Amino acid sequence: MIRAYTPETDSNALWELKRQFELELGGNTGGEEKSTKYRDKVDEVYRDRYLDWAERCVESDPGCISIAEEGDSVVGYAFVLPENLAMIWDAAVLNEIFIAKSHRGTGIADDLMQRVLGTAKEQDLPLDRLLLDVDSDNGRAQAFYNRYGFEKWGDLVAQSL
Repeated sequence: MIRAYTPETDSNALWELKRQFELELGGNTGGEEKSTKYRDKVDEVYRDRYLDWAERCVESDPGCISIAEEGDSVVGYAFVLPENLAMIWDAAVLNEIFIAKSHRGTGIADDLMQRVLGTAKEQDLPLDRLLLDVDSDNGRAQAFYNRYGFEKWGDLVAQSL
């Protein structure tokens, strides 16, 4: 079942999935230095900041975070940035989508993506696009987004601070 995130009841489950998301991102898309940085960042301070931010986003746009449940367990989530943040990119932004390893390949990601597309289409945006950032080393994610017709659109550049 896919439903809207409720901070009062879902924050611990969301955090555990977000933590896994960050650890996999750091561990699977870079070397040991990136892995260490991502592992070090998911501390209690980061947890509290992330959950506070998620709650503020949901207050602004109640459907921006979707939860995937199977039985009594939360097994995935998707986070579309609220419409009021769209001026940053002029389009809808899929900030995060994550499925627990034990539930990958079950269709839950497709269910979440359908929810994401519906959420994005409801937003009043300057550009009718859904954007996301996917690491070029993440072949599984690349294949998933390709199935939905995502195309390369511009390039991100970064500078170390």
